Amino acid sequence: MSDTDSFIDEVTEEVRRDRLFALMRRYGWIAVVVVLLIVGGTAWNEWRKLQARETAQSFGDALMAGLGSGESDARAAALSSVEAPNPGGAAIRDLLAAAESMSVTPQEAASRLLALADSDGADPVYRQIAILKAVAMPGAGLSPEERRARLEGLSLGDGLARLLAQEQLALIDVETGDTEAAIEGLQAIVVDAQATPGLRRRASQVIVALGGELPGSGQGE
Repeated sequence: MSDTDSFIDEVTEEVRRDRLFALMRRYGWIAVVVVLLIVGGTAWNEWRKLQARETAQSFGDALMAGLGSGESDARAAALSSVEAPNPGGAAIRDLLAAAESMSVTPQEAASRLLALADSDGADPVYRQIAILKAVAMPGAGLSPEERRARLEGLSLGDGLARLLAQEQLALIDVETGDTEAAIEGLQAIVVDAQATPGLRRRASQVIVALGGELPGSGQGE
């Protein structure tokens, strides 16, 4: 390389450095702001996660304390007074409180469960559990028609809630004297692929008790 070429390269490099420094002086604050935003955002997310963990821990501790508050009515009252951090926590609190009060004040427990079932903010799974517990609760004060109306929507859904709703509907049929409809509904549960062994066993026992035929037991031979 000639001296002229070397000189040109050095000048070009100097010009580039000058331009780079000029750009940094002019726009460097943008990079600083971006870095600060990234660091600040990360710190904010970590703080929020920590707050969420602490809130969940405090809520869980309060529920455990409520569950250890003496008799059922005292436990129900203690649980009811726990402040929930979100709709999901409120649903869990209400389910626990209803479970504690059902043996003492079943109608009040059923009302609490149905209020949870009608809540728009609660997760669907909690609402389904609330309906199933309310309609199956002895002494809840709900008529067969009220229970049936609550269950029919669940029976048209999917998953285990559908089958549990069908089981309760069959038991309502037994209660109202419609034995044939009860047996038919229980037979459908026995052959359903989603039914658990325990649910199949319960349905089979009721079918036999009602004098019906178990699916696949040789009916029609």
